[in-house]
Amino acid sequence: MNYTVTAEDTSIQAYVVTVTVAAPVIATTSTIANGAAAPTVTVTGINFKSGIGTSDLTVGLGTTGLKLDSVSFISATEITVAFTGTAAAGDVTIQAKTSSNTLTITVPALAVGDSYGGGIVAYILQSGDPGYVTGEQHGLIVATADQSGGIQWYNGSYVVTGATGTAIGTGLANTDLIITEQGATATDYAAGLARAYAGGGYNDWFLPSKDELDKLYLNKVAIGGFTSDDYWSSSENNKKSAWKQNFNNGNQKKNNKKNNKQIRAVRAF
Repeated sequence: MNYTVTAEDTSIQAYVVTVTVAAPVIATTSTIANGAAAPTVTVTGINFKSGIGTSDLTVGLGTTGLKLDSVSFISATEITVAFTGTAAAGDVTIQAKTSSNTLTITVPALAVGDSYGGGIVAYILQSGDPGYVTGEQHGLIVATADQSGGIQWYNGSYVVTGATGTAIGTGLANTDLIITEQGATATDYAAGLARAYAGGGYNDWFLPSKDELDKLYLNKVAIGGFTSDDYWSSSENNKKSAWKQNFNNGNQKKNNKKNNKQIRAVRAF
């Protein structure tokens, strides 16, 4: 940007001075992690001016789910840019309005095995799965370790809970039904202990359904920490039995609710 100043001494001659104000140039930015809540990035460059604000930047947010909140001047070579929302996969672009260079921050897509949402990403929904949304990532987060080395499915009494869902997306409803029938968050049976887990400060953990448990088995190496023993699902077969899965060979079988099995809680994202 150029400013022209004319200084005139009529007894001699006129002087014209041109003052050039250099435009800000963005050089680097810090990263944004998937799932980051209200992230702030540090932007480095040159020619930043005190008083710089959101109106001085052009920011593209794509599919990240973020909103521009504020811009803070740190020095002539550094500013911070703050956002609201929780970051999802996509690109954030930042450009100073008086400059031609644009920097892109890519919020990476989640992958099985990533730490996220109080646990580990265990499964990402695929096309055809219940709850799948094109262009969005949803799935299951699993606790970082087993909640029990052996616990019974029932609370000591054989009852029909109605928790018969086996598909992906039914584990939460199954867990709710079991707890309604057997007692709220009691920790002496599988579903109650799973619900009582509070990893990451979340209170929406549940015992996975038969199909959800199978996804944990299929991705057990990336997740880590499983034994080769049997694990309970939340899927009931009848009054006296429910579905379990062996994590050595993957076999799923009906088993008496009184038997002790491992459990690993999950939550949806």
